[in-house]
Amino acid sequence: MGKTLYLECYSGISGDMTVAALLDLGADRSVLDRVLRSLPISGFETKISRVVKSGIDACDFDVVLDKDHENHDHDMEYLHGHHHEGHESNHAHGTGTAQDHHHHEHRGIKEITYIIEHSAMTENAKKIALRIFEILAEAESKAHNVPVDQVHFHEVGAVDSIVDIVSVAVCLDDLDVTEVIVPVLCEGRGTVRCQHGILPIPVPAVANIVSANHLYLKMTEVEGELVTPTGAAIVAAVKTKDKLPETFEIQKIGIGAGKRQYECPGILRAMIISESTEQAKGRDKVKAQTEEFKNPEIRNNPKAENQETKDTIIKMETNIDDCSGEVLGFVMERLMKAGARDVHYVPVFMKKNRPAWVLNVICKEEDMEMLQNIIFEETTTIGIRYSIMERTILPRETRTLPTPWGEVQVKVCTLNGKEQLYPEYESVAQLSREKEIPFTEIYRYIVLANKDKE
Repeated sequence: MGKTLYLECYSGISGDMTVAALLDLGADRSVLDRVLRSLPISGFETKISRVVKSGIDACDFDVVLDKDHENHDHDMEYLHGHHHEGHESNHAHGTGTAQDHHHHEHRGIKEITYIIEHSAMTENAKKIALRIFEILAEAESKAHNVPVDQVHFHEVGAVDSIVDIVSVAVCLDDLDVTEVIVPVLCEGRGTVRCQHGILPIPVPAVANIVSANHLYLKMTEVEGELVTPTGAAIVAAVKTKDKLPETFEIQKIGIGAGKRQYECPGILRAMIISESTEQAKGRDKVKAQTEEFKNPEIRNNPKAENQETKDTIIKMETNIDDCSGEVLGFVMERLMKAGARDVHYVPVFMKKNRPAWVLNVICKEEDMEMLQNIIFEETTTIGIRYSIMERTILPRETRTLPTPWGEVQVKVCTLNGKEQLYPEYESVAQLSREKEIPFTEIYRYIVLANKDKE
């Protein structure tokens, strides 16, 4: 099972801060370097070093552009303040291909997609990166009132922003992060100067991303912009939860440094966390109790047969907006065969009134990883939410009952000494096909026969 990442955004978040924090967590620099070298763009190098922010040691990730590729219109140059002195260059990149763009050109989503698809990224990393860019494009589209495919957005099209977003996707994939918890984004106040002039904080792109993706924003007293459009888009693309568990263990900490000099420390703290030992013990206890109940010797105990019991289940949920009915049906079939207790779809309307489906899967914890892999393999989703639930279940057993046409299987549940009988679908259906008797006739006979016994 993958790792759970907690992003502590009390000093905001940006692309370079996120990359630095993930590298500090242990993301493989050689893997990142190989991917960046494969990008069909040139004219940049990355610098990875250690800096001190407010007395705290942090990792610093910087993208340095050469003279020919500097993007003088790029908002981030002003917001972050690209200071290159005092950094040691660890990696240099740039191959010079036919896809290179001069800094006076602004890339759109089609050009960005080409760059990602023709890189050495894994398929999972490509999905993450493309989702981040899509969120940014939608935000820019709304801000400028132009179609998404016609957006030529400065921040997204800039080489340094491309490198930041690709690096985030590669590092998340390398760390095997499958759950991301972000409770809140802390933002500053005032105004900020950009290519378009003076803008209020949060800038339109950030405000659009927060609104469209239901992120929680907290305005602070810090003068200046803490949350960049790239940072907001990263959170929107990868966040799976907004609440931390009551208790948890911290397995590893990564600190990423920002470039801005504000009142707050200017760092992003990232933590790999896991369920606390006490919580795990509690779940194991419930599991043991459930297994005990399933034991026939216990189940047949008169003291136990009239008692309810507790059980734990996992509810997995994800939004899907670009799958056909046939695909959804196939996914359901695979999930049920792989051990899902239940699978269902709920039609919804998402942002911009796009019709979509919410996939819900109920399963046991031991089946979660397999089912999760099926969803990722068979759909276009890049994130799955899950929650651990307790349920109350009635004592039940399976019995064989006679009918005029043959034997059928039924499920018998007991509450306060009273039994309730439920015919098993597959058993009734099989008998119906064999004897050519209507399904409803067999079903009604079983139910009425049970009532006559009461």
